[in-house]
Amino acid sequence: MAAISLQGICKRYRDHTAVHHLDLEVQAGEFMVLVGPSGCGKSTTLRMIAGLEDISEGKLVIGGKDVTHAEPHERDIAMVFQSYALYPHMTVYMNMAFGLLRTSRLSRPEIDARVQDAAQRLRITELLQRRPNELSGGQRQRVAIGRALVRKPKVFLFDEPLSNLDAKLRTHMRGELERLHDELGITIVYVTHDQVEAMTLGTRIAVMDGGRLQQVGAPMDIYRAPATRFVASFIGSPEMNFLPVPQDDGAGRAWLGDRYGVDALRPGTVLGLRPEEVGLAANDAVAAASPLRWSGVVQRVERLGAEAYAQIRVGDVGVLVRAAPDVALETGQSTVLTADIARLRVFDSQSGLALAERA
Repeated sequence: MAAISLQGICKRYRDHTAVHHLDLEVQAGEFMVLVGPSGCGKSTTLRMIAGLEDISEGKLVIGGKDVTHAEPHERDIAMVFQSYALYPHMTVYMNMAFGLLRTSRLSRPEIDARVQDAAQRLRITELLQRRPNELSGGQRQRVAIGRALVRKPKVFLFDEPLSNLDAKLRTHMRGELERLHDELGITIVYVTHDQVEAMTLGTRIAVMDGGRLQQVGAPMDIYRAPATRFVASFIGSPEMNFLPVPQDDGAGRAWLGDRYGVDALRPGTVLGLRPEEVGLAANDAVAAASPLRWSGVVQRVERLGAEAYAQIRVGDVGVLVRAAPDVALETGQSTVLTADIARLRVFDSQSGLALAERA
């Protein structure tokens, strides 16, 4: 395993810049997830690490070695693609062994030992003599991972490897990848647009948008304290609610101004609260006790068994509230929302940056 250092990395094409001055440190043995919407630059970044895309500017270091302009085979990395890229005419065994047979100086017994070990770890030993068209999607993905595993590289790169699988199989394969990482302590850089994958797999996650790095941190740190409104909206399922600063609540506005300064009261500033952080006032006394409150009308209630989600219309804004499964709400009913102020985020109206509480 090896650390990776991206220092001011840029990727420019003739008509646009795909990645802007990216600085990112991946520690040895870390599971780093690059996450963001389509076109944000995450796959381009992965391909630059792999050597499949030239780096326009900046420096790339893997395991202490400058590989900015090195060929892919000189970087000691292995990449698992979304499409699996298996040889259809070869058995599973040969798909896993073929690269070593062609490019390594290992003996046949050494190669066989590596294939057998990887197959055992991935639980595909009984599939070694089958061909890819005889396998399910999840089995093919395990073979693609096994082909990378037998090389014993310093770094593993994954480019949306689970996107072709159904929801149940994706959940299972997430567990398999997490188990492999825990067992082997390998360095992984993993690209996905699925924030659930990012939250469940990553030691840390790097959120990208528009070719720029928005925030890096542990999953729950980013979930609880997003640095920007974009990160707040992208990370979390269901996504964060954005409510306006109450205009007719003098006490609430005074409280916000005292905690966050006058920037919190500018037009367009929004308050961020996740569905579990918005309360439904049980009575007038509870509503009056909250420094921040909004009047709304119930649009619908979805009861999911263990919990319910209520969609509340506050002015022109829809607010999703997580509630008890037997919550007494009906469509068209008026209600008052309150805030868990300990978890409140305030986002600047112009920059979208989260405002910090004043000391």
